Amino acid sequence: MAKIIDGKAIANALQDRLKEQASYFAMRFGRKPKLVVIMVGEDPASAVYVRNKIRACENVGINSESYRLPETTEQSELESLIEKLNKDETADGILIQLPLPSRLDAKKLIPLIDPKKDVDGFSAENLGALVLDDKRALYSCTPLGIIQLILSTGIDLTGKHAVVVGRSNEVGKPVALMLLQHNATVTICHSKTVDLGAVTRTADVLVVAVGREKLITGDMVKEGAVVIDVGINRDANGKLCGDVDFDSVAEKCSFITPVPGGVGPMTIAMLMTNTMKAAKRNVQ
Repeated sequence: MAKIIDGKAIANALQDRLKEQASYFAMRFGRKPKLVVIMVGEDPASAVYVRNKIRACENVGINSESYRLPETTEQSELESLIEKLNKDETADGILIQLPLPSRLDAKKLIPLIDPKKDVDGFSAENLGALVLDDKRALYSCTPLGIIQLILSTGIDLTGKHAVVVGRSNEVGKPVALMLLQHNATVTICHSKTVDLGAVTRTADVLVVAVGREKLITGDMVKEGAVVIDVGINRDANGKLCGDVDFDSVAEKCSFITPVPGGVGPMTIAMLMTNTMKAAKRNVQ
């Protein structure tokens, strides 16, 4: 039976280390690092995510500022707000909570954020820096958290075959690049992959991020693999579940992340890490 990778415990330990950095920053520069979160509308899930981010800021010692804007907010208003925050020397990190209402265009807003304040790591500049292995940049939070969870198992990724199921710009592509940085041999699978199971069964490390309930079953996993489940879905009973059929896969793999309590807490911890990194660069 697989060992559970406790994302919450790993995230808490990381945030404890960040507290020391934030305290030193405040003592040296006379202010705390600051994260600004922009949320438009009243999406319930987004409200929960924003609340969790603010709570993490309070825990670490990072100031947070939230703009909770009405559904009727215009694109031009958001553009002006981003421009103002880019010029605000005390705003170290800027984050637009997604999804936005459908009439707003996030693809036009995210490029407006100063890349040095883009703590989500979604800008073309930061994604490009990942390709170039420029570690001064801000990398996407969820992929960063995934790598930390994998390394927590003690596995040496050098020469290992890592399979990533999913090719999104937010998770699949960046985590594949990060695995390459750690000298893994990487295969990316997606909806057009023929015989998905034939590929996933070759994986020493399997990362699944497609948003399809229990897509990966035990017969699709190599004995002793490390499995990271990024998906958040609800089953027929309304219970949270991942992209991996936990019960059948846990019988075969060596380590596995639960849903919830795996990748989610690490995403927020890495957001705090990125905010701290952005703050240090901001005062240089």
